Amino acid sequence: MLDEYGLAIAMIVALLVGIFSGYPVAFLLGGLGILFAFIGDIPLPFLGTVASRIFGGVIENWLLIAIPLFVFMGLMLERSGVAKNLLLTLQRLFGNVRGGLAVSVALLGVVMAASTGIIGASVVMLGLLALPVMLKQGYKPEMAYGVVAASGTLGILIPPSIMLVLMGSIMNISVGDLFKAALVPGLMLGGLYTLYLLSAAYFRPDWAPLAREGGEAHLSEDQSPLGLALLRDLLGPVVLIVAVLGSIMAGIATPTEAAAIGAAGSMLLALFLRQLNMNTLRHVCRSTSKTSAMILFVVIGATCFSVVFKRLGGADMIEELITGTGLGPYGLLLLLMGLIFLLGFFLEWIEISFVILPLLLPVVAGLEFEGLNGSALMVWFAILVAINLQTSFLTPPFGYALFYLKGITRGDVSIGIIYRSIIPFVLLQLAGLALCIMFPSIVLWLPGLS
Repeated sequence: MLDEYGLAIAMIVALLVGIFSGYPVAFLLGGLGILFAFIGDIPLPFLGTVASRIFGGVIENWLLIAIPLFVFMGLMLERSGVAKNLLLTLQRLFGNVRGGLAVSVALLGVVMAASTGIIGASVVMLGLLALPVMLKQGYKPEMAYGVVAASGTLGILIPPSIMLVLMGSIMNISVGDLFKAALVPGLMLGGLYTLYLLSAAYFRPDWAPLAREGGEAHLSEDQSPLGLALLRDLLGPVVLIVAVLGSIMAGIATPTEAAAIGAAGSMLLALFLRQLNMNTLRHVCRSTSKTSAMILFVVIGATCFSVVFKRLGGADMIEELITGTGLGPYGLLLLLMGLIFLLGFFLEWIEISFVILPLLLPVVAGLEFEGLNGSALMVWFAILVAINLQTSFLTPPFGYALFYLKGITRGDVSIGIIYRSIIPFVLLQLAGLALCIMFPSIVLWLPGLS
């Protein structure tokens, strides 16, 4: 057993070394799984189990069809100009409020998270639209970059979320329940961002000058009545959100069916805005294929890695290490959250979800919390993990939102400023995580969830 544990530890070390080498994660995970299967002298027929798990648990999993559909919906909305129009109107609405442009970015992040869920597209779109204006208006760079990066990551938590679809498949719990449970925590994080921005602008006016103080930097030349413009630009996304999430929460449609509704609705919205053409459709289909293929290949590689890792005793080793600490339920929960938070510095959420999360589930299932058991416990834990994993997009050295932000600045800002900009927002996310741990009703707010 000691030899098996040694090989399991070696697999983890090899994974971390491989990630720092820059080798593609999907091939790294799969390759390490096959390599250590031979090193560990695992019988060759066992690799047939790996193939069966990949085809039975991944390729033939109908629930995963929702992923390309949600990706398509988000990319189509991003290309249709919905986000740009809404940001222009929100800037007019909050133009006379100190920090109003930053608040507009945060609110747009919430709206687009509930209708797209594509992190890269959200960060790039918000950065290209709002960053030049905020900086010209005199915003402190750390505030400007931080709100763009943090607001763009809300889509990984607020439903419809690709991450929640995958977590539902991994944990064998209802994706609809996860969507319902994530709604309030996601909106709460958006509220915390807004509260921080308004407070920072109030106590440090030089961080967020008003437009007239910073050179009349504006996004919009629209002169139509504000109420009409807000209704015009908000109506489409709200109708789409209600159609997708409402159909799931009402039990009318499954997540996969709701994703199809969203994909069709995004095309109709683009058609209404006269942005639907062959170039747009070709671009969105190509980007959807690339994103979906990337996710699928990582899932296949992670499946191979995790099956071999468990065969070498890795699951037993981790369970013994965690339960051997002698901590109580909340102590173990904090330990697990701390472990996931640290792993988020080095691993993507897909690897953590498919490699680490299955190893922790037996430990979580054995914990006893007052008023929490069965599916309610698993839904609560899943949302805690989702909130935690959202920080992985912001934490260096591998925070993808930071890379997207650095990419669109084209060398105009140092990576140090970008790193400093996300510190308040990471702390806000950890505060939101702490609130959800202390008050499970924030997650289990619907009677059917508790």
